[in-house]
Amino acid sequence: MYVCSCFGITEQQVREHAESGACTPRQIASASKAGTDCGSCVRRIQALLGRGAGCPRRAVLDQLGPDGATAALAAEQPVAPASLSTAEAA
Repeated sequence: MYVCSCFGITEQQVREHAESGACTPRQIASASKAGTDCGSCVRRIQALLGRGAGCPRRAVLDQLGPDGATAALAAEQPVAPASLSTAEAA
């Protein structure tokens, strides 16, 4: 059955990407484009992935709880360099 009509991605394809290590809808989108056009399939993709099922990173974040998971995710985000003022740029 199709999950993403925009790109013709099936449930089986989503499961295969998940077995290959994709743990989130964003990772599925990177692998297949599913969820990147109209977005109507994102909830279905989330349901297929389940909560923490088969994803070690997600299971760890779930164990940390909301505050710990937020802190852990924030620590992984790259920090953009501070913009230079015009005096520094010259």
